[in-house]
Amino acid sequence: MEIKATAKTLRIPPRKARIVLDLVRGKSVEEAGVILRFTPNIAAEAIGKVLNSAIANAVNNNDLNEEKLYISQCYADEGVTLKRFMPRAKGNASAIHKRTSHITVCVSERD
Repeated sequence: MEIKATAKTLRIPPRKARIVLDLVRGKSVEEAGVILRFTPNIAAEAIGKVLNSAIANAVNNNDLNEEKLYISQCYADEGVTLKRFMPRAKGNASAIHKRTSHITVCVSERD
């Protein structure tokens, strides 16, 4: 049984979130929590919140044992892109794309 939690439209580029997600994929939830707590990346805090939500969903809604949980899947999909413009020389403007991401963490019980 796979339990998941999702955070949508986070102001973190998916490319940067995937770096942190690769660190915790396949780890137990305790080990992943420690890794996220000491990772100096802006995405680590948001991913930690999503992980805690997935753990709470598994324990409260599905009566799974927290000690046996591990991260079976985690991924960052691309969300909406905010388009902004920066003035440049001679009346021109250049585009700035502020990317957002949808972060999903799935936990399962290890046999």
